[in-house]
Amino acid sequence: MRVLLAEDDEMIGRSLVQALEGAGWSADWVRTGPLAQSAMADGDYTCVLLDLGLPVQDGTEVLRRARQSGDTTPVIVLTARGGLDDRIQGLDLGADDYLRKPFEFRELLARMRAVVRRRDGSAQSVIGTAALQLDLGTREVFVDGRREALTAREFALLHALLERPGTILSREQLENRIYGWGEEVTSNAIDVLIHGMRRKLGPDAIRNVRGLGWRVMSA
Repeated sequence: MRVLLAEDDEMIGRSLVQALEGAGWSADWVRTGPLAQSAMADGDYTCVLLDLGLPVQDGTEVLRRARQSGDTTPVIVLTARGGLDDRIQGLDLGADDYLRKPFEFRELLARMRAVVRRRDGSAQSVIGTAALQLDLGTREVFVDGRREALTAREFALLHALLERPGTILSREQLENRIYGWGEEVTSNAIDVLIHGMRRKLGPDAIRNVRGLGWRVMSA
């Protein structure tokens, strides 16, 4: 899954990018408010991690403009501003959660999973259909009750498809959800990924709609 990190502190930013990628997230990192606003407008992110103290344009303004434009991407505010008024302001502007620095990375991951579940309309960590279920916490898939482990990119692709079973996602949409900035993406990368997943999940788990993209059946 793809996450946007808006953080101007070099040490914190590098540490978080490394940790996120190690946990299976594809992370895009920006360091200023205008770049964060532009990335949110152009990108297709599962989640945004937003520092309030960004240079040039404050994180609160980035959040305000994003919500005013209709952007509903889950946003977790990461900041050293720990006052009650700051937390209230961030939440009232549309933040989905608020985490004060310093924090434990495991807690951040748990909060990310929680806001994604809420966006998907699920109170539990399992999404999908009766035949194909994805556990967001363990990153495992259940196929007719059989458990299978997934790689980070397999997990990201299946999560994108299972958010709205039956909906067709194009090659470009899937690439945007899986790969971050600067990553080389070959023309058949999605095809190779899906071919490998079908070997694990069954040939009919992910259907191709010729000329349009791929989907999982809703029932």
